[in-house]
Amino acid sequence: MRLFACDNCDQVVHFDNRHCVRCNCRLGFLPDDLSMHALEPSSDDVWHLVARSDRQVRFCANAGLDICNWLIDDDEAGGFCIACRHNRLVPNTGSVDGVARWRRISQAQRHLFYSFLRWHLPHPDRQQDPTGGLVFDFLEDTVQSDGIVVPAMTGHEEGLIAIRAAEADDLTREQARASMNEPYRTLLGHFRHEAGHFVWNKLVRDRNGFEGFRAVFGDDRQDYSAALQTHYSNGAPLGWQESFISAYAASHPWEDFAECFAHCLHIVDTLETARAFGIATDPRGHHEMATEVDFNPYKAGSAKQLVDAWVPLSVAINAIQRSMGQPDSYPFILSLPVVAKLEYMLQLIQAAGVEPSQAAA
Repeated sequence: MRLFACDNCDQVVHFDNRHCVRCNCRLGFLPDDLSMHALEPSSDDVWHLVARSDRQVRFCANAGLDICNWLIDDDEAGGFCIACRHNRLVPNTGSVDGVARWRRISQAQRHLFYSFLRWHLPHPDRQQDPTGGLVFDFLEDTVQSDGIVVPAMTGHEEGLIAIRAAEADDLTREQARASMNEPYRTLLGHFRHEAGHFVWNKLVRDRNGFEGFRAVFGDDRQDYSAALQTHYSNGAPLGWQESFISAYAASHPWEDFAECFAHCLHIVDTLETARAFGIATDPRGHHEMATEVDFNPYKAGSAKQLVDAWVPLSVAINAIQRSMGQPDSYPFILSLPVVAKLEYMLQLIQAAGVEPSQAAA
């Protein structure tokens, strides 16, 4: 994630800021230039950019509950920003806890869309693509008459991505992570993984890219439901670490693709953050662990370029986490077969990117 600057006073501001901490100017994110902007009021609910007074904007309708800080043009139809307009079912906002969940979910969703917009990936909604457009349902758990809670299921189906709203609660998410023996589980990880299935539909299936996909990930025509049942019954095959980024990735080529897509976003977004902060590592006597992110990760020439910077940086981040008594932020190993999958992913994404004006088509 990039760092931004307040147009009014040049103070450093961040992606999720609502006000400048120096001048208290109202801030909003403009998706068409992927930047935070300082704003001044023009009239009721209408603002203009400090840096460009003729640009009239409004906040996304979800700004009313401090859910979203993204902007739309004043003359734009509809009230939701380019991310929130993909939502169909949203968390219950009738309680303080519900609003807090919705805020955390929206934060993760906007990070996902930042990556989609940076790469100019297609993201039609259900009006533009009624059968396969990207749409989100944030589902509440069901409480039975005997008080037993039935968790809502995270999943995907033809562009519909379902996210369990309770995953926004740290305790619930940690319990789920531990029960499934996962090394990593976050809301943003859910978004990136499930979005990977949507990307597979759009960039592989719908563009008849099966040959290249199967050469890297294997034959997707194997029974998906049976493969998942085998995974949940027997676990991952022995030695899965040699070829897969996670145990779940070994269950089926579709899941392998989705996991690799998520990790591609993890790596690129974090490298961009490191670059923005000027972070470099050069441990004394361990020059193989030296790195400096002196390139734009979104325009990396190869997965090797990403991995060469990522591995020493992630080792340093994990060491810092342990120094704080926290688990590793990135508890994964990038084997050579995984790097080859990331290379495929990077080339697929970069080749399929479209201009911003066409991204919704």
